[in-house]
Amino acid sequence: MSTQARISAAELERRRRLAVERVRSGYSQQETAKFLGVSKSSVSQWMKAHRKRGDAGLAAKPRPGRPRKLTKRQERTVLGWFAKPATKFGFATELWTAGRIAKLIRRTWDVKFHPRYLCAWLAKRRVTPQKPRRQPRERDDEAIGRWLHHDWPLIQNAPFPSAPIWY
Repeated sequence: MSTQARISAAELERRRRLAVERVRSGYSQQETAKFLGVSKSSVSQWMKAHRKRGDAGLAAKPRPGRPRKLTKRQERTVLGWFAKPATKFGFATELWTAGRIAKLIRRTWDVKFHPRYLCAWLAKRRVTPQKPRRQPRERDDEAIGRWLHHDWPLIQNAPFPSAPIWY
């Protein structure tokens, strides 16, 4: 990513205005470019825009690209859903899937997302796919504890039977 991409539109506008001010106060375009750390052609373009349109020619421009589908607040809300099981939102199991998130976003804000996009979107925000540990309904933790405490040590400490030798 270039340095220019990381600089805010307001900062770029401030630089353009400063460049015009310096050139108008007697500095050369080359000196101004060196002072601001930009190319001479940039300063030349800014001067041309200022001559043509005045201060409006130096104004910050909106960022190009597709507008956000969700506001920052809505994004935080979506990420907050993961603190609760999916059953709280009307789903049959506790498992969160990208498809379920897409349905919930659509139901809540009428905004459509493709589940594959949501996988990438969540990964960017360090939300990784997770499955709840499956446990049989018949599981008896007390019986397992008794077996581990009484039976397992007997099996563990028993001598290992020697395998038959085949000739």
